[in-house]
This record gives sequence, structure tokens and C-alpha cells, in this order.
Amino acid sequence: MRKIDQLLSEYGESHQNATNKTIHWICVPLIFFSVVALIASIPNEFLRSVFGNLPMLSWATVVLILVMIYYVSLSFPLSIGMLIFSVACLSAVNVLIKLFAAPLWLMALIIFVAAWIGQFYGHKIEGKKPSFLKDLQFLLIGPAWLMHFIYKRLGIPY
Repeated sequence: MRKIDQLLSEYGESHQNATNKTIHWICVPLIFFSVVALIASIPNEFLRSVFGNLPMLSWATVVLILVMIYYVSLSFPLSIGMLIFSVACLSAVNVLIKLFAAPLWLMALIIFVAAWIGQFYGHKIEGKKPSFLKDLQFLLIGPAWLMHFIYKRLGIPY
């Protein structure tokens, strides 16, 4: 069995309850996005001095490149979906910055806290602890777990 299949199976063990799954479909993407936004909030003058004024250049871009390397090591096809979602998150960060006067880090922090409250509520319903309490890599497997369902629905092998 491939490592990605093992990880998705193990993650799925604590995500059997329909309500918890629904909560995860909402909260996992919001957490991923909020982390991207929080990291994007870090001042990036150093990056701009080295690489110039590239679109979407931020510390979040740097971190997401490392995250993509991890996803590629697990499943190249799945990493393509995660790349598309990551670019969408970076684009959404830029939209938030342009549309709202509130600081990005504050909006991201509110989303982050609210989404984690939802996650823990879902696991209370499930009656099982979140997977990341056992192994931190499950923080990255959660979004991939959702993506693999999208791939299955579309008939795309992962």
C-alpha cells in the first residue's frame, strides 16, 4: 500500500461521522486558508528585495512551496489539486487585502479560531480525537483527504 493511501486511511478512521465530515468540509479549507493568510501577513520586504515585486510573493508562497514538495512526495496527481487550492488561497488573500480595511492577520486569526472551534466540535460528535494529536503531519493530510474525495468523484486517480 502506498504511503498516501495509508495516511488517508488512518486519517479517515477518526472521520466516520457524517456531521463531523460535513464540518471538516467547511473547516479544513478555512484553516488551510487562514494559515496561508497568517503567514502572508508576515512582512516580506526581504523577499521583495531579493526577488523583486513578483505577484503573490510572500512568506506564504515560500511555505507553500515546501508544502507542495511534501504533497508531491506523497502523490503527484493529488499535489496538482493542492497546488490549485493553494493558489486560490493566495489569490483570496490578495482580494481580502484589497477589499477590507481590517488587518489581514486579524481576519485570518478570527477565521482560524472559529474553524478550530468547529473542528473540535466535530470531533466531540465523532467521539474521537483529531488525528494531528497523534501525528502533526495529519495537519497537511486533512486537506489532501478532502481533495482525494474530489478526485474520486471526478474519476481522477490520485
